[in-house]
Amino acid sequence: MRSVRSALSTTTGKILGFLGVSVLAGVLVAGLALPLAATGGATAATGSDLLDEFPAELREEPISVPSRVLAADGTELATFYAENRKPVALEEISPHMQDAIIAIEDERFYEHGGVDPQGIGRALVNNASSESQQGASTITQQYVNNMLINADMLRGEERLTISGTKTYTDKLREMKLAISVEQDMTKDQILEGYLNIVLLGGRNYGVEAAARYYWGVPASELTVAQSATLAGLVKSPNGYNPETQPEAALERRNVVLDSMRDQGFITEADHAQATASGLDLDIHPEQGGCTAASAAPYFCDFVQREVKANEAFGPDPESREQLLYRGGLEIRTTLDPALQEQAQASVERTVPASDPSGAGSALVSVEPGTGNIRAMAQNTRYSPAEGPGNTVLNFNVDAAQGGGNGFQGGSSLKPYVAAAWLEDGRSMADVVDASQDHWRQGEQFPASCQPGGSVAIPEEGGWKVNNVIDGMKRPMTADFGLYWSINTVMVNMAQELDLCDITDVTTRLGVHRADDGKPLNPANPSFILGSEEFAPLTQAAAYAAFANVGQYCRPRAIESATDPTGKEYDVGGPACEQALDPEVVAQLNETLTQIGRRNAQEAGVDPGLPMGGKTGTNNSQSSTWYIGYTSGLSTASWVGRYTGLETLAGTAVNGQVHEDFWGSTLAGPQWMAFMEQAAGTVEAEPFRTPQDSPFQDPGSAGRYRMGGDGTEPGQAAP
Repeated sequence: MRSVRSALSTTTGKILGFLGVSVLAGVLVAGLALPLAATGGATAATGSDLLDEFPAELREEPISVPSRVLAADGTELATFYAENRKPVALEEISPHMQDAIIAIEDERFYEHGGVDPQGIGRALVNNASSESQQGASTITQQYVNNMLINADMLRGEERLTISGTKTYTDKLREMKLAISVEQDMTKDQILEGYLNIVLLGGRNYGVEAAARYYWGVPASELTVAQSATLAGLVKSPNGYNPETQPEAALERRNVVLDSMRDQGFITEADHAQATASGLDLDIHPEQGGCTAASAAPYFCDFVQREVKANEAFGPDPESREQLLYRGGLEIRTTLDPALQEQAQASVERTVPASDPSGAGSALVSVEPGTGNIRAMAQNTRYSPAEGPGNTVLNFNVDAAQGGGNGFQGGSSLKPYVAAAWLEDGRSMADVVDASQDHWRQGEQFPASCQPGGSVAIPEEGGWKVNNVIDGMKRPMTADFGLYWSINTVMVNMAQELDLCDITDVTTRLGVHRADDGKPLNPANPSFILGSEEFAPLTQAAAYAAFANVGQYCRPRAIESATDPTGKEYDVGGPACEQALDPEVVAQLNETLTQIGRRNAQEAGVDPGLPMGGKTGTNNSQSSTWYIGYTSGLSTASWVGRYTGLETLAGTAVNGQVHEDFWGSTLAGPQWMAFMEQAAGTVEAEPFRTPQDSPFQDPGSAGRYRMGGDGTEPGQAAP
C-alpha cells in the first residue's frame, strides 16, 4: 500500500476564506467546476456567515447494499437491490484501480486537505477561456457528494445533489464537508469509501460489483486496462458505459491510460500494451429479485411480501421496501432446499408448466409444532411475461400475500365438522341418519352466533345434497361417513350440531377465506361441504394441528434477519396455541390415518410413514385436493383450474384423460410421490392413541366395508 503523503497544503481557515471571497466576488459564477444551476441565495450573505450555516460534519447514512434471502441451510435463494454493490476493503481492490481513479479524478489526492485550490484555479482559467468545461471536485468532494445523494435517497428526498442540479450553496456545503471528512478519516479510508459507492454504469455501484459484472472477476484482479475503463466511467456512467457505448468507452479508457503514464503510475510499455487491447467484456448479469431466484421463486415472493408487512422492518411498507432493497439484510428463511426440490419435481411431473390443459398444480408443506414453511412449489414459471405457463400468481397463498381468491375446498372441510362432532361429546362410532338429502328453503340449522340463534336455507328451491357413491343415503357411523366422504352424513351431522361450533373449530385452526382473510361465515350451511375458497397454505397449517396433538401454529417463513452492522430484527418465533383437545385429535386421527392408508394403496405408493389425510373436490371438478400429514410434515397438494371453474373431467391433463377428476385422481398421487421422496428426511412418529377408542381394532379397515357380501367398493372417494 502506498504511503500517505503530506496532508493539508493550506489551513482550513484559509481555504474557507478563499471560497467565501470567491463567491462574493462572483468568480464562481464564471463557471467553477460542474455547471451550477443557480446561486441559491448564496450571494445574499457574507462569505463567513454563509459558511457558518453549513454543517461541519457529514451526516452519513449506510450505503445501499443488496439484501440476501437464504434457505434454512444458508443457501442463497435471491438478492434484492436498488444498487448492485458488493463493498470490499481497500486491500481487496487492485492497486491499478486505485492508481487509475487518482490519475484521472484527483492527481493531488494525497496532497490536498479535501479541497484543491490549484484544481479550482485551473478550472476557473479553463472554463473562462474555453468552451469545454473542467471540474475541480476532489475525490473527497465526490465521496461527500455520493454520500449526500445516498442519504437523500434513503430519506426519500426528491432533490439530489447531482451534476447539473447543484446550487452554489450545494457546492460550498460539499467543500466544507470534504474538509471535515479529511479531518475525521484517513486518505485510504476515503478512497475505500469512494470506490465502494461510486456509480460505474447501469446499476453497478462500486468497483467490486462493476468488475464482476463487466468481466466476471473480483476487484482485486482488475488489470491496468480494466481499471482504466472503470475509472473512465466516473465522468459519465452512461456515456462511457463499455457495454452500451464501446467506442466512447475505449476512447475514454485511453485518456485514463495517458494520465496514468504521465503521472508515473504505469510504464510506457504498460501503456502501449493496455492501449492496444480491446475492452474484452465478459458480461455477468446480476439479476435480482424473485424472477432470478435460484429456487422457489414463489416462496421468495412470499418472503418479500412478509418483510413489507412486518413492522419489525420499519414503520410503513415503503420504508420496509427501502430496507429490503438497500439495507444489506441477511434473511434466513424456513425453506428446506431438499424438500423444495422434491416438491417442485412432483408438481412438474403431475402437470407440466405449459400443459395444453392449462391446469395448475401446487404443493406447500409446513412443520407441525413450529409452522415453519418447508416447501412451496407450483408447476408454473414465475414470470410476468405473457405466455403459457407464466404467472406471478402464487397458488399457495392468500390474495394479500400474492395469491388469488383461493380454491373451493370441497370435502377437505369434512374433518373440521368431525372435530366439532367430537368436541360436542359425541363419538365417531355414533350412527348418523344420512338418508335426508334435501333441505327446503327456510329450514333451520342451529347457529348460536347468528341473529335468532339459527340460519335458514336461503335458496328458493332449497338445498339438494348428493353423494358420489350410490347407496349411501342411509344410517351409518360418523367414522364410516368421513372415511367414504359421504356428503349427506356431514350435513346431517352439522344439523345436529351448532354451525357456530364448527366455524369456531375452523377459526381456531386458522382456516379463513383466501380473498379477504375473513373466518368462515356460518350464515350459509353450504360451507360444510367446502363451498368457500381457501389457499393451500391455510389448509396445510390447519391439518398440521392433527399431526401435533391439536396445536395450531401460524405459518412462518422468516427465521431471522440481520443487517451489516449485526443488528437483529425481531421477526418473532413460532406462534402456536392449543386449538383442539389432544383426545379429540387422537380419535379423529383413527379415521384420517385409515384414509391416508387407502389413498396410498390407490396411488400404488407406500411411503412407509404413519400418516393421515383427506381428499377434496369441488362440484365442478375444477379444484381437487389432498391434504396429508405425518408427525413431522403437513402438506397440501392441489391440482385444478386457476383461471376459472371449467371442469377438468374429460380433459387431457399431462396427456391423460380422466372421465372423473377427484382429489384422488392427481392431487393424492402428487402428495404420495412427494412424501415417498421426503420419507428419509421427515420425522414420522406414530400418532397419539385415544384413551377410550370406540373401535375394538382402530387399525382395521374392515369397518369400512359395505354391502352384504363385505366387498370393497370399486369407486374412489372424492
